[in-house]
Amino acid sequence: MGGGNESATTDFILAGLFPEFKHSIVLNSIIILIYILAFMGNILLIVLIWGDSRLHTPMYILLSQLSLIDLTLTSTIVPKMASNFFTGKKTISWIGCGTQSFFFLMLGMSECLILTLMAYDRYVAVCNPLHYPIIMNPKFCLHMIAVCWIGGSIGSFIHTVYPMHFPICGSREIHHFFCEVPVLIKLSCEDTSVYQSVVVVTSIVLLVLPFCLIIVSYTLIFLAVLHMNSVKGRKKTLATCSSHLTVVSLFFGPNIFIYMTFTSSHSPEQDQALSVFSNILTPLLNPLIYSLRNKEVVAALVKLKGRCGVS
Repeated sequence: MGGGNESATTDFILAGLFPEFKHSIVLNSIIILIYILAFMGNILLIVLIWGDSRLHTPMYILLSQLSLIDLTLTSTIVPKMASNFFTGKKTISWIGCGTQSFFFLMLGMSECLILTLMAYDRYVAVCNPLHYPIIMNPKFCLHMIAVCWIGGSIGSFIHTVYPMHFPICGSREIHHFFCEVPVLIKLSCEDTSVYQSVVVVTSIVLLVLPFCLIIVSYTLIFLAVLHMNSVKGRKKTLATCSSHLTVVSLFFGPNIFIYMTFTSSHSPEQDQALSVFSNILTPLLNPLIYSLRNKEVVAALVKLKGRCGVS
């Protein structure tokens, strides 16, 4: 009994997604539907890329990593949110909260780096096409992917372990639908200003700097496209790059606002809305953005349908 009481005192309470919303069952059902569609869409994109030898190029290998991150990221937060809502049990253990925070941060940081690497891949392909096979060779590509995952894991470990040890003197209710660092530090009764400054610096390194590098890469790409003689090549390049820029905007915009301004007074509702947009809706849109405007992916889908005997 003593162990159970001690465990209960360390549990957190997740308020859930817009708890005061009147039609919360409809909202949560829509979120679950989006999650299922996003999961299936990203799984399909991974299967298409790895099942078609024509897509075994750096660009599509990186895209498959983005899909893997997206489906894992949504799986880190949505099932627990849905379980808490439909069972009425809003608690999450200290270990569970730390685990969820770790995977969420790891995947988010890895995605920042993957998107930056994708921009570099397009820059080399457009601005230095003759050296592209040498620069973006399979070995270099795999090494860079490993760096993205390892870098994300190390950064996430540091930013999970440290804030989880801040003492909590008052309510353990988290005004969010999952455990996120900016929300967790608000529960602490200790002065966290130094750590908040560290988070801002980390955000500059992992959000603002990559975003600036991506913008520079695409600025150089657009300048190179203007000098292209082939209208067809110009359109294809712009289509691919515009797809990537759309994904970049959907991901970096909300996260820069959350992590660069979390010390200011924006409401829990704003944080939740941005989190839904960035971490649940965007993983659904990514496969659509990359596949519907990509002839190679559509061709791989047609080929897969032919193998399965679907008309």
